[in-house]
Order: sequence, then structure tokens, then C-alpha cells
Amino acid sequence: MRIKINDDFDLKKIADSGQCFRPKEITPKVFRFIVGENILHITECGDGTFDVDCTEDVWENFWSNYFDMETNYANIRRDIERFAEDKPYEKILRNATDFGNGIRILKQDAFEMLISFIISQRKNIPAIRSSVERICQRFGRRVGEIYLFPRVEEMSGATVDDLTGLGLAYRKNYIKDALDKVSSGEIDLIALADLPDEDLVAKLKTIHGVGDKVANCVALFAYHRVNRAPVDVWIKRAIDEDFNGENIFDTFGKNGGILQQYIFYAKRNAK
Repeated sequence: MRIKINDDFDLKKIADSGQCFRPKEITPKVFRFIVGENILHITECGDGTFDVDCTEDVWENFWSNYFDMETNYANIRRDIERFAEDKPYEKILRNATDFGNGIRILKQDAFEMLISFIISQRKNIPAIRSSVERICQRFGRRVGEIYLFPRVEEMSGATVDDLTGLGLAYRKNYIKDALDKVSSGEIDLIALADLPDEDLVAKLKTIHGVGDKVANCVALFAYHRVNRAPVDVWIKRAIDEDFNGENIFDTFGKNGGILQQYIFYAKRNAK
């Protein structure tokens, strides 16, 4: 099926934006996305058109939501440009939003995001991807050549020894605590969606090894709290080097998490 997208939408930038670790460019301009049991191949055809290997109903009822198609990102970039006017860092923000044009905040699975961002601590993106894939191969179900990300119940009985050999190092203990808390219901990932931002982040931080950065990543990328702007090494560097110590993401307000993605992507890819 061919679709037309009349807004910012760049598959390569989305896949390399640091918010997701399983999307992959299979062949030039053909990308694969895996969410739960849903697998999508989407091909860039030019002029904002794309071929997708799903039905119109599945696109409208699942993938459109996943790609946050109800939000106009071109308008948000214009908001950022207005916010930047006459500020010392105006050029930096304009360049970052231009460079990141096409990124969207995906609406991802909460369990996958929790495990993935626990893994992300002090790891680069290729290393995170490698560990996530190893988890899928060890605990997930195989569909053809693809291993799905495991469901909670498929990992709930895992011991620390079971988590060995996946490139997790000390993070094994953090993941084990997350599995215990989610499996027991102490952390109800579905119910968390109803909590205010601060309560959501605070609840996530009750998991051993989950601090501000990981909790805010899960809030942003799983619960779509787009005002949450996780501060990792790249964003801390931007705040210190480019914004004179000011957390402009809080100042920008309700879409600070989207601004954060533009800055993160530009800072990490700067040459």
C-alpha cells in the first residue's frame, strides 16, 4: 500500500535518533520496524510517499499512532524558531532543528523501553542495539528470521545468570530488579500511563538503577510525555557548551522533549 505523509518524516533519522534500538535499514530506503508482534517494512518512494507492507486498517489503527502522525512536527519546528529569536543560541537551535528535520517521537512499548534504557547507561547506541538483540534472541519468540522483543512473562523468571553473556555487565542486576517489580505488579506499566509526569518518573525511579535520565527516557519514548527532556551526556554537554548552563528544554515548555531530540541528534552527529 502506498501512503502520503505531508509532514516531517525521515526514516533514517528516526532510526538513528537514539530513541529506538530495533528499527533497521534492510536495504537502501527500506526500513523495518518491530513493535510487539507487529512488523512493518516501509520504503521511501520520494515526494513524501512511502510503500508499507500492511493494510490501510493496520496503518491507520496502529502504525499511524506509533509514528505520532496526529502531531504536526513542522509546526513545532516553527515554534522552536520563534522561541530562538534574538537569543544568543538562535543559530544553534535553527541549525539543530534543520539538521533533525524528519525526526518524530515514537510511541513505543513501555516494557521494551524500560529494559532498553536501563541497558543504555554508559553505552553507545551500537552497543545498546547489540544487547537488545541478544535479549530478543535469548528470550523472545522467533518469527521467520526475526526475534520479537520478549513479553514480560517471557523474561519474568530470568535469573542474573540467565542475563549473563548479553553485554549487560552490572546492568544485569538493574534488569533483574525491574523484572521482579514488573512481574509482581509492584510496577504496573499500564497503570503508569494514568499518572502525572512527576509521579510517573518517581515510580520508575523506585527500580534499582533507574535514575532521572532513564526514567525520563521511558516517560518520553514510552508514555509520550513530550515535555520531559532527558539529560544524558550529550544534552549536558549542549547545556554547558551551547546554552551557557541554561536548561532551555524546561524553558521551552510543553514540547521540550521534542526539542531535546533535535539537539541530541545534532550534537551526537556533529562533525
